[in-house]
Amino acid sequence: MRLQQLIYLEKIIEKRSINEAAKELYLTQPSLSNAIKELEQELGIQLLLRSKTGVSPTNEGREFLMYSRQILDQVNLLEEKYKHQGLRKQSFSVSAQHYAFVVHAFVELIRKVPNDEYRFTLRETETENIFDDLVQFKSELGILYLNSFNRQVMTKLFKEKDLLFTPLFDAKPHVFVSRNNPLTKKASLTLSDLEPYPYLCYEQGENNSFYFSEEILSTWNRKKEIKVSDRATIFNLMVGLDGYTISSGIISSELNDDKIVAIPLEYDDTITIGWLKQKQRVISPLASTYLTMLQEHIKQYGFEIYPQPE
Repeated sequence: MRLQQLIYLEKIIEKRSINEAAKELYLTQPSLSNAIKELEQELGIQLLLRSKTGVSPTNEGREFLMYSRQILDQVNLLEEKYKHQGLRKQSFSVSAQHYAFVVHAFVELIRKVPNDEYRFTLRETETENIFDDLVQFKSELGILYLNSFNRQVMTKLFKEKDLLFTPLFDAKPHVFVSRNNPLTKKASLTLSDLEPYPYLCYEQGENNSFYFSEEILSTWNRKKEIKVSDRATIFNLMVGLDGYTISSGIISSELNDDKIVAIPLEYDDTITIGWLKQKQRVISPLASTYLTMLQEHIKQYGFEIYPQPE
């Protein structure tokens, strides 16, 4: 096994095409294909599924790539320390439900990256896509919540997909509304207070399971309901239609959420927000830095952070 073969494999997975990877690596397609076949023969496993539409990793290939990327990250650290030239472009990706604090920490991370070149990805996405992104190596971390309603189902899915959930903090339910909404006159709200107003929630695609909902009380019957796909739209509808949604209570004024306020909801439930990773994967230094920034940002709102793994 050679380090170059690991670099080749990573590029093929990134491009989902041996031909496209060969172009970027300045190799011929047959020589690149042969290099991977030699690696597969040496390991005694099939790493790639090849088809007319491209290539994708096998289950064994995904597991191998997990360990391979750890080696490449360590090589990158050595190069940064001793070569000071030709550094491997820093990359990091996170997939999350729609939380402003996730975006805030992501912005802070990018501001602190010393390299002139990087490739970062932030995906605010549907819950099922978070699982897919982690399993398919599109993202290193996932951010979502558990509560009394979805915990059992979610925990089962974590186990099936070989994912590890680490809690960050607990929050009590809050209602997000526009500053001009009549509900802001109340110090706290009940479910009956919300009935006259449009309920805003994030759509979950084809797998629209109640357990995948980003909002608690997903099974509660509402007279008015609007599904949206992004935070900008949900905030515009709060302002334009006096709509509301239910979330953690953290609103980031730094990210233009100043028109929205959070009001405690009188409902006995706890929202546990945490992060996901592949169970066997050792997170990268960038991911570790991101999690530290995430924790520091959350602490600013008075939340107590769960003890985090070393």
